Amino acid sequence: MLGQLSHGQAVGLMVANAAMWSIAGVVTRQLDSAQSFEITFWRSLFTVLSLLALLPLTQGRQVFARMRQGGTSLWLSGVCWSVMFTAFMLALTMTTVANVLITMALGPFFTALVARMVLGLRIDARTVGAIALAALGIAWMFGAEVASQGWLGFVVALGVPMAAAVNWTVVQRAQLRGLSVDLAPGVLIGAALSSLVTLPLSLPMQAQVSDVAWLALLGLVQLAIPCLLSVACAKVLQAPEVSLLALLEVVFGIFLAWVGAGEAPSSSVLWGGMLVLLSLCAHQGLAWRERKPSAPTP
Repeated sequence: MLGQLSHGQAVGLMVANAAMWSIAGVVTRQLDSAQSFEITFWRSLFTVLSLLALLPLTQGRQVFARMRQGGTSLWLSGVCWSVMFTAFMLALTMTTVANVLITMALGPFFTALVARMVLGLRIDARTVGAIALAALGIAWMFGAEVASQGWLGFVVALGVPMAAAVNWTVVQRAQLRGLSVDLAPGVLIGAALSSLVTLPLSLPMQAQVSDVAWLALLGLVQLAIPCLLSVACAKVLQAPEVSLLALLEVVFGIFLAWVGAGEAPSSSVLWGGMLVLLSLCAHQGLAWRERKPSAPTP
């Protein structure tokens, strides 16, 4: 089982997590024959198999008993993870890696809006300003890219931060009621639901052996392992720290797709993406300064 991490170890692991998360785009570009829903099915299936092996090692064998007692919140969280997994991989087949990753980075702002509507949490002026700046960046990207690539990829990619916002709100609402939702089993449920839903849509299977091997790599290295490590890091790092370090996925992912697949981002993506990342960094940096250094992440 994972022991208590020091702050430095947690930061290092979060950087490693971002690097592992970022490989999805460049790996997807290496596939020969797997398409659309089949890509999602294989990645989700291998995530399930990986977590079935890794969860007992990191959380003990009683983790599956706790899943049966998780209640409605755990299953709602699993549904949200399922939407995130499916929308992410589908979006990668419809638009560029840069477009998908930068759109995903809007997650904290969607979370603030959903939390305001559902939980009644106040949105401060800092967050409103950051949302406005991020919206300007996305509009810049969308306006220039839609003419060449269409709007569907953006819309599908938006499903990821929207589902993430609902997921966070479900977990937060359960915690306010004195319940505990373990995110790692939620990921297992989400991957299982994603594989079950996409299986009939994947037929007839066209993936070659090499494609299946690449997608097995994604299931283990890009999802299962960083999922478990990020849960351990969240017990040590403050929420703004986790959010800022997770943004490295965008930088790493765009760079890997550029170098490994020749997918150079356009100028509109670079400038619009810079606005989104600037708004997130400024927002999370100010939040970091306002929090007490010793306050742990719940």
